[in-house]
Amino acid sequence: MAAFSFFQVLAVCICLLMGFSIADDPTVSFDFVVSYITASPLGVPQQVIAVNGKFPGPTINVTTNNHVIVNVRNKLDEGFLIHWAGIQQRRSSWQDGVLGTNCPIPPKWNWTYQFQVKDQIGSYFYFPSLNFQRSSGGFGSFIINNRVIIPVPFDTPHGDIPIMIGDWYTQNHTALRRTLNGGKELGMPDGVLINGKGPYRYNDSLVAEGIDYETITVEPGKTYRLRVSNVGISTSLNFRIQNHNLLLAETEGSYTVQQNYTSLDIHVGQTYSFLVTMDQNASSDYYIVASARFVNETVWERVIGVAVLHYTNSKGKASGPLPPPPQDQFDKTYSMNQARSIRWNVTASGARPNPQGSFRYGSINVTEVYVLRNKPPETIDGKQRTTLSGISFANPSTPIRLADQYKLKGIYHLDFPTKPLTGPPRVSTSVINGTYRGFMEVILQNNDTKVHTYHLNGYAFFVVGMDYGEWTENSRGTYNKWDGVARSTAQVYPGAWTAILISLDNVGVWNLRTENLDSWFRGQETYIRVVNPESNNKTEFPMPDNALFCGELKKLQKPQDVSPATSVTDEKQKWFLGFMLMMSGLLSLLV
Repeated sequence: MAAFSFFQVLAVCICLLMGFSIADDPTVSFDFVVSYITASPLGVPQQVIAVNGKFPGPTINVTTNNHVIVNVRNKLDEGFLIHWAGIQQRRSSWQDGVLGTNCPIPPKWNWTYQFQVKDQIGSYFYFPSLNFQRSSGGFGSFIINNRVIIPVPFDTPHGDIPIMIGDWYTQNHTALRRTLNGGKELGMPDGVLINGKGPYRYNDSLVAEGIDYETITVEPGKTYRLRVSNVGISTSLNFRIQNHNLLLAETEGSYTVQQNYTSLDIHVGQTYSFLVTMDQNASSDYYIVASARFVNETVWERVIGVAVLHYTNSKGKASGPLPPPPQDQFDKTYSMNQARSIRWNVTASGARPNPQGSFRYGSINVTEVYVLRNKPPETIDGKQRTTLSGISFANPSTPIRLADQYKLKGIYHLDFPTKPLTGPPRVSTSVINGTYRGFMEVILQNNDTKVHTYHLNGYAFFVVGMDYGEWTENSRGTYNKWDGVARSTAQVYPGAWTAILISLDNVGVWNLRTENLDSWFRGQETYIRVVNPESNNKTEFPMPDNALFCGELKKLQKPQDVSPATSVTDEKQKWFLGFMLMMSGLLSLLV
């Protein structure tokens, strides 16, 4: 009987081991040391923010459903947070890395992010969200690959190449924010960087000697996936590669209908994936260009990023004039029509083995409508501020999510207006009260003189319409209710509107903001608070053990814990080891 019981128990142990192994998702860990270094991307030595001594920082490369652990050591002289732009942080706004949900990581501290990239694929980037720090660097690419069992709607590329483009100033973030705090505008950038490097010397009078430029080496006849992110401050950029087509395949986690472009406008905060086939004769290298849009090109002729596409069999250096940008100085609809042409591939699988378009967003009843209007900077209480619907957001000293956890009153107000205020603008910590499992329509009306891009943390929303003029109820008749692309960042042209639809299924407190860093810094943001009235750990993870405290709760902050971080998977492994030891003891008794 004892022998039979031994095999019974052994079978149970084996089954549990198999179930444990199959059910658990892999964990990937990263160590980030954030520090200042001196670099000269435009030929002028300046202070930049590096991650692990690199500028830009290292690429995070993971797979759908991975648990991600990032231990951050802050070696700056001020507080720091990393935001994972476009990563949806399912059920865990505690890991979002913005002031509304997290206290800053103090100087000389370690802090560990832990989250799961649940049911996500695609191209994103991370960056510092505080104190205008993104203007000095600290950013890097974030890639989420499909699981092997999920088909991808194109052949496996020969290579996968992240490219980070963005406008750049030779002053660091502390000098730039002093300019903004002093009520002045930043003015024209000093240049455009490609992967943290300045322009190739395509023109001796415009580009100084000795500037390090980016070279991307490719093999002839091969197809590569280029993931291009605009990580800049406020400048829309046109991206193009001399003599090569850009086959758009994915943007911010959604596969798109595959279309060829000779160039594409990439606005601040946006990321696109292109498939580029190296089908030229390699008589010389080719230019890769990122140039400013919607500006006086004569005045801005120095503000241009140029890298080099180098075939392994190239016969010479790139030379001659750059490929021209879109010739649409007198056609303000060109860029908008290009944006409208980007559509969701509703037959492709995403992170799960079902078509992306099976969501059928166009048949869902809208439960909440918000019209958000921006304006150029205004003077409020003696300071230059920016607004959404007449409200300039003031970040509270105690994060909103932390205030909810400890039931603090008066930290914020759930009174954000559904329509723009008609009275004078005001500064307030005013938050949108979202209804859990509601379906929200947001109209972004841009009354500023420049393009804005708007980003919502924790969600992918559906971009269903955009047009010039004022949005009206009749504008809904122009919406794309079938294959509008799902993404986390959408541009709004000056004097125009963009409409998005959001399924409020992710519990937490989520930042809605302009990605234009100068306007974000001065108050053009709010938060959407989504609460499940039936509190449980299934719709939102509990507050992490390593949560930081500040503001009214700063007395709760314990001294820094220097022990290694413990992940969710570590806890499972400890449990399983204890279980096996218990079973081992039971087996010894039976035998």
